[in-house]
Amino acid sequence: MKIYVTGLGLISAAGEGEKEILASFKAGKRRAGPVSLFSTEIQSPAYEVKSFSRHHYSKILRTLNLCLAATEDALNDASLMEEIRGKRIGVAMGTSVGSVLNDIDFYREFRDKGSAPMDSVNLYLEGNLSSGIHSFLETEGPSITVVNACASGTNAIGVAMSWLRTGLCDIAIAGGADELNKVPFCGFGSLGILSDSLCSPFDLNRNGLNLGEGAGVLLLESERSMKERKKKPRAIMRGYDFSNDAHHLTSPDPSGAGLERAITGALIDANLEPDSISFINAHGTATIDNDLVEARILYNLFGSTIAFLSTKGYTGHTLAAAGALEAGFCILALEQGWIPGCAGFKKLDPDIPIAPVTQKTQIEGHFALSTSMGFGGCDAALVIESPEQEGDI
Repeated sequence: MKIYVTGLGLISAAGEGEKEILASFKAGKRRAGPVSLFSTEIQSPAYEVKSFSRHHYSKILRTLNLCLAATEDALNDASLMEEIRGKRIGVAMGTSVGSVLNDIDFYREFRDKGSAPMDSVNLYLEGNLSSGIHSFLETEGPSITVVNACASGTNAIGVAMSWLRTGLCDIAIAGGADELNKVPFCGFGSLGILSDSLCSPFDLNRNGLNLGEGAGVLLLESERSMKERKKKPRAIMRGYDFSNDAHHLTSPDPSGAGLERAITGALIDANLEPDSISFINAHGTATIDNDLVEARILYNLFGSTIAFLSTKGYTGHTLAAAGALEAGFCILALEQGWIPGCAGFKKLDPDIPIAPVTQKTQIEGHFALSTSMGFGGCDAALVIESPEQEGDI
């Protein structure tokens, strides 16, 4: 059973919406700078969504506001915003740290004064992304918030695909969102994997990642629902799989076995061979270990000529939003017929067997692969198809 994408909502530092994002990709624009959302002594550029102003509620997580805005965009794109209320809709959203982000102020005041206002606790209780979307849209249906490190957004899309395949629902809102916040920023800083300069995925001199924020939302729909609405698809979600290498809390298995299983499983799910893939949006965080392991697996599976890149040079690492945003970027690339250069890449590491594209590159074919890797050995992959072969659907 094919799962169709009929709407997209993409918000990141590269742009709020498709038009801005494509312009950034085309121009090689990188919108990173010093952190302004909170105070920190860590000197690492960050990718903030500086133009974001669509706050649906003043006293909810920035993460949830980003997620709601991207959800609105996806629903409008799918021509569903005006008719969604009261419908049975599945909602699967990924986030990495979620509403725990708000406990710093509570802890500080409780430590210093022996008591603290309950605002942070209320934010925690109201911080479930999927429940928040159902509440905002006044919908009901299956709901899950996936917290599986940086593979969360990809996993959430995979869960939603399974719902549609089994008939649990005909429409699902799926993706991921994370805000730039002090907890992950300081945490990644403590791990020593934040770069003090703009990140350079797969480059010889890569020395760490830059954090970002954003939200990516896909409106997934069954063929029956889409035809009833006479809606044209933007893409087809052909395959998904996930794995865990169970190697280390923060480092990937040097063999890449978990990622290889996830990619192979997604190809099997899509009923495709590796040579069907036109290009790959790789996880590519610009850390030493991640890029080395990932590039070797891509080489082993797809050979030396596969076109691939990391888009984190444009967005930063948006944590749970990354997989959903990058799935959306794959859809844009299939529609436009090109992928941007891998921002930050200059010189190939001799230990890495293949190089990403360095400039805007035309692509041929109908299939893209998006990969995600997360702490704890989490690996996931999506195969996405252009609907050009679907005739009159």
